Parts: sequence; C-alpha cells; structure tokens
Amino acid sequence: MRDDVGDGSPFIEKELRRPSLTSVMPQIEPTQEGAQPMALSRRDFIRTAAAMGASLAWVGSARASRSNWRQSSAHYPQGVASGDPDAQSVILWTRRPYDGGDRHLLTVEVAEDGAFERVVANARTPVLANADWTARVLVGGLKPAHVYWFRFTDAEGNGSRIGRTITAPRDDDPRPVKFAFVSCQSVNEGKLNGYRRMIFEDERAVPAEQLGFVLHLGDFIYEVVEYPEEVPTRYDRTIYEVARIPDGGQTDKLHYPLTVEGYRAVYKGYLADPDLQDARARWPFVGMWDNHEFSWQGWQSIQRAGDDGRPGQTIKVAANQAWFEYIPARVKAPSGTLETFGPPALKNVAIEKWDENGLGDEPNNLAAINSLIGYRAVRYGRHLDLIITDQHSYRSKDPTEAPQLEKLGLPGFNGMFPESAMQVLDGGRSFNGGKPPAELTFGEVRVANPQKDAPPQTILGAEQKAWFKEKLKGSTATWKVWGNSLGSLDWRADPQNIPAGVTTQPWPAGYAILSSGDHGSAYVERKEIYGLVHDSRITGFAIVSGDRHSFWAGYASAALPPGKFEPVGLSFVGGSLASPGVMESYEHKLPKDLPTRALFLADRPDGAKPDWTFNMLLRHGVRSCLDYAKNFDLPRARSLSNAKLAPHLEFVDLGGHGYATVRLSANEMRTEFVCIPRPVTRSERADGGPLRYRVVHSAPLWAAGERPKLSVRVVEGDPGLSI
Repeated sequence: MRDDVGDGSPFIEKELRRPSLTSVMPQIEPTQEGAQPMALSRRDFIRTAAAMGASLAWVGSARASRSNWRQSSAHYPQGVASGDPDAQSVILWTRRPYDGGDRHLLTVEVAEDGAFERVVANARTPVLANADWTARVLVGGLKPAHVYWFRFTDAEGNGSRIGRTITAPRDDDPRPVKFAFVSCQSVNEGKLNGYRRMIFEDERAVPAEQLGFVLHLGDFIYEVVEYPEEVPTRYDRTIYEVARIPDGGQTDKLHYPLTVEGYRAVYKGYLADPDLQDARARWPFVGMWDNHEFSWQGWQSIQRAGDDGRPGQTIKVAANQAWFEYIPARVKAPSGTLETFGPPALKNVAIEKWDENGLGDEPNNLAAINSLIGYRAVRYGRHLDLIITDQHSYRSKDPTEAPQLEKLGLPGFNGMFPESAMQVLDGGRSFNGGKPPAELTFGEVRVANPQKDAPPQTILGAEQKAWFKEKLKGSTATWKVWGNSLGSLDWRADPQNIPAGVTTQPWPAGYAILSSGDHGSAYVERKEIYGLVHDSRITGFAIVSGDRHSFWAGYASAALPPGKFEPVGLSFVGGSLASPGVMESYEHKLPKDLPTRALFLADRPDGAKPDWTFNMLLRHGVRSCLDYAKNFDLPRARSLSNAKLAPHLEFVDLGGHGYATVRLSANEMRTEFVCIPRPVTRSERADGGPLRYRVVHSAPLWAAGERPKLSVRVVEGDPGLSI
C-alpha cells in the first residue's frame, strides 16, 4: 500500500544476535561520577581486533611522515571513508583496484594534522580481489573527541586523497553532541547538493558546533537503475548514468542486480559522485541499510521489484556482501574478518513455513538474513545512546497485500484507506483480544479478513525487538535516539469531513491513512515499544528516520484520537538528499479532474505553481485544505484545523530535500531541517546552492511522567504549508 501516495516508482518512498559496538570494543565504565574511563591497552585492542578479524593500527609517538605518498586519486576512484567511531578507535576505508594479482598491500597513515607532520599511526593493510579491492583498517589508541587525518599509499607511492575523521567523546563527556542524519540519495535522478551545503556550513562553524558524525539511514544506493538511453528524463529530471548491471534482472525499464558484481557496480557508480566522496572524506559515517540496498519491495530474503517476487537468498547475501565491502562499519562478516566477507553457499528456495512471528523458517532464508547483522548501538558521550535497527531483514509480510483489500477504497479519494481496517490487519489474530473479525466492512463493502489467522505485523522481528528493548531500557545516556530507517509518524486524513457532493460517494466513517509499511501503521509493535518507554519512565526518547522523502517533526504516541493521545517521545523524519518525493509526482501526475485534488494541490488562479495542500491535509485536515484552495488565506485556513486529526504533528513537508542536524545537551534536543531546492542538477556554488528554508525544532528534556513539548522556529526561508 505504501506506493499509493506516489506513482508506484521505486524512487518515491519513501540464529545470531549482533552485539552492540560497546561489546565489540570494550568500554570501561567510570569508577565514580566524573571519573575518566581507563584507556584500552594495546594488548586488549589487539585481542579485540583479532576477534573482529580486523587489520589494525595502534597509535604511537607522533613523528613526521616517512612515506612516499603523492596524491593520485585516479588510483583510488571511490575515495576514502571512515565509520563507526568510538572514543578510542575508528574504521578507515578505501578502494585501490589493481589489474592483476589477488592481493596487494597498502600503507595507511593517521596524523594529528593535515600536513602529516604528526603521524601517530602507520600500518600495512591488504586489498584483495575477492573484496573488490576494498580495504578496512581498525585504528586504536586514539584520543577521545579528537580530529585526525588519514591517507593510504600503495607500494609505488600512489596515494589516496586525505581523509578527516573524528573519534567519539568518552561516555561521561558532558559536552553537547551534534550529528547529521541523511537518507535517499538517488544519483540516478538527482545530485547531492545537500552534502555540499553541509560541508560548507560545517567548515565555517566553530569547533563546538561542528558535526561529530553523519548517520546514514539508508538508500545509500538504489539497486533499481535506469539507463539514460531508455529513460532520458522523468518529471523535470535528467536521468544520469550510474552503472551497467551485469547478469541482472529487469522490470519494465528498471534494471537490478542479482549477483554481487551487480551490486558492486552500483556502489561504484554512486561513489563516483564528488559530493558524496567529499562528505565521506570529512566525517565518519554510521550507516544502516533501508530497502534499496537489497530490493525495492523485498523483505527478509525475498527479492521483489515491481513484480510478484522470487526467492532471493543468494541475492540477499550478495547485497550484504557489497554493503560490507563499501560501507565501513563494526559488523561481523561470515568470514570472521574485516578483510573479506566470505559469503555462505546458499540456494534460492521458496519459503513455505513461517514461525509464530512471521519469520521464514527455511534454512537458506535464515542464513541469508543473518549473513550480516547490522543492528547495533553507539554510545557518544554522556548525552547520546544511538540504537540502530534493521527494518527489512526480519519483518513479517506486509498485511495490506491481499487483492480483495482494494475494494475498501473509494474512487476519487486518491488511495485513502480506512484506518479502522488497517488496525485490524496490523493486529492479525491478536486483534480485539484475540477475536479478530472474519470480515472487514467499509460502508456497504465486505471482504474476507486476510490476516485473521496471521500474527501481528512486526517490522523488527522478535529477536531484534528484544535486543532493542533491552538496549533502550538499559540506556544511561541523557537522550536515547532510535535510528529507524523508516518513519513512525501516522499519515492520517479526515475524509469524513469532505462536504457532500464533492465525491460521487461519501466516505462512510472515520479517519483514513495514506501510506503503510512503516511504524506509522504498525500499531501493535509501536504500542509495545512506546509502552516500554512509558512504563519504564524513560525520558529523552527520540526517533530519527528517513525513507519518506519528506521532512516531519512530531511526537511518538501509540494512539491518536479517538484513542488516547499520550506522547512518550519525539519523532523526526529527514527529507531525501536527492530522490523525488510525492509532491513532485503529484505536480506532474495528479489528475486535474480528481474530485479531491484540492486536498493535495491548490491550483492558483494566476497559473503559478500549485501550493502543496497535502501538507495541510495531514497537519490540519480537509476543512483547512478546501478553504485555502478557495481563498489562499493561510491564517483563516489554519483556524479551521481539526485538532483531533494530528496532535502528533508539528511540521510536515512532503516535498522537502536536504538533511537534518541534531544537537543534544543535558537539557535540550534541537533538530534543524536544512531544506534545499529540488536537486535536479549539480550546483556549482561552493555552498551547494540556495536554501528553501531552515527550521529549528527544540524540546527541553522532560521529566518522567511529563509530556515532551516541541517549539518550531523558522530561521530563514519559507516552509509554505508545512506548519
């Protein structure tokens, strides 16, 4: 159902248990309040690095570089990167392809200055043909909250560009934390001007206000690729060359990988983008995949791209291998090393048996999804525990896929679906205390309930969810931030308030939803998580998400009116860096004669670009939209707001591109949306081009039992109908 808000395009979205980073790299707790943790000894670091199978470098005395490095970026076509920092170590990455041989050695240098006059670590690291010539090095013994520079050199002196990285602060460091979160960077259909803006502003910020890391919440690549000669343009966008996929599949004019070579080709195409390379060279990234790192409509190990899908256990492993090779992260490969992935030998087998939580109980499926476990936790100073989850590898089947459910919509309502029916479908056999209805009714329509005997929907899966709840409950940081690649805020409208005569049939009753597939409609699982936050009296709970190609800010509440609205935290969604959003689709494809068009676009009398009333529909409701489309009087339209529709929302912009930053202190969370114009071409400006707006959402830390409260401030620009 999630594609109902767009045009069905993949570019419009929107056995093992992984130990946390703190168990991969041991942290020693302070002995008393304010005491500094003990430094990890070299012996402990070597033991830990060996357990990870990592090439390692240990910090020693500073001295001037003795290498024969001379920059030759052509030998390192994907640049350099760093990832998953902690207070004493970080993973460094590069790719140095060779024409022959299976194994070559590089030298990595780490320095306290960009001129490499104070080199503190120097080590050899292999690059292997069976890892697509990528290298990962774990550097330890570093100072906490410290900036370092690094570079790689081959045996002939051909050197990579210079990278910059930053270690995390100690667990008890009281200074504020600042990071950015990003997602959805289709360079097939756009450019990454947002990274240029981010770099420009960070270079000019005082050190205390610079970013510590970038959280990438997925769709780092889009595995579905358009070829420019087949699809020269879409909307007002040029289709740019990314890659040619060897031995891939095809749906219509979308090409997708079926092997590791195909996924590697896409990563190399994305990393040819200069702004992405510059961003990875400036900050450590902390990454998690979303859907497109594997499959547009896939789940668990089922591969699906605009068709009925197929068993894809070997494809899931190939996707995991390429992610491991190109994204530096503290994850454990099947090989047991950071040098190579070591894919398990699997077969593509249909899944015919499912466990009580909807997990495919088939050995190849279980081995595929566990071949790389990405969920993990990152401690960053006193104020941040970042808990990152995987929303696709363990989820149950989408409960809205049964064909008879199409009968529950009405013509003219643009894909609206009854919220009450979604609640039944999500609850499965547990709905109504274990007595779900045999049929779903909507006005005069009755259809069989396809989820009557199914388990409640889960997006996290049982094992990951138990891990997540344990981490959340055990956190000692001021702010507990859930890095969830999918959004958690409801897409809700009030079509029951559409006046008679606008549509051929009235909406029978109740609210409607306009998208599913994430925690915005996973009511049972959401209630379980938010209930834990409430019952455990957890404060400082917040969610940061991507995927929706839009900016959202609001509150984490298990229910909305007429249910009990009881927010237990904050929730934010960041706009896409480049991928098209729903408003762009509607500008080009929403029918002019749609009876409810004014709820989505308000056509101006002067023929100017229509206003995005869809934002107003979600935030204020039908009456506000219809009045605005008639009078274009914003204060008057807002005065007609339906207060019971969206108490969970403070801001929504379904056409926003850019990125978000988060600043956490002992008493405040401040989230800033930096929105740029539609990035259809690469800006030549040093700052990445103009801004559409900058909006700051601030919330003081609340006490246990209190409700969080956001304030919204427009710093510059015009967010239109988003507030």
